[in-house]
Amino acid sequence: MANINDISDYIVVKLSDSGSLVNVLKLHKLLYYTQAWSLAFGRGRLFDERFQAWVHGPVSRQIYNRYPQKTLYSAITLDDINPRFDSRSISSDERAFVDGVLEVYAPFTGAQLEEMTHIEQPWIEARAGAAPNERSENVISESTMQSYYAARMNG
Repeated sequence: MANINDISDYIVVKLSDSGSLVNVLKLHKLLYYTQAWSLAFGRGRLFDERFQAWVHGPVSRQIYNRYPQKTLYSAITLDDINPRFDSRSISSDERAFVDGVLEVYAPFTGAQLEEMTHIEQPWIEARAGAAPNERSENVISESTMQSYYAARMNG
């Protein structure tokens, strides 16, 4: 199983290498979708981290805490990642899987990805009972993520 910080750094490197910028909001959503689709494809968890249903969509508390000086729309650059990061710390299979998810989701902005998560069952279910702008740290169910995205594959 990969480490979420390594997957995060890998995403930043991949997007930077392709000339794309990633901000905090977008990074959280891309990480969420890599985990969701890993579950949906029956691969199990890509990394050991759960996502919380925050106002602006799924958030990894670990990644949030990693960038305390950043705001939602702050860019994450190569200067922000672990200077010792080596993409070989992630298996070639995991890198290929993340690359596939990025092909689909990286073209979207963080705001677009936020809108997408807001109409999907896992986030909606985890936010049940919370007002639209109310703070919530409810954990998004991985079983709901798995079933919801698996159904999207098949339907």
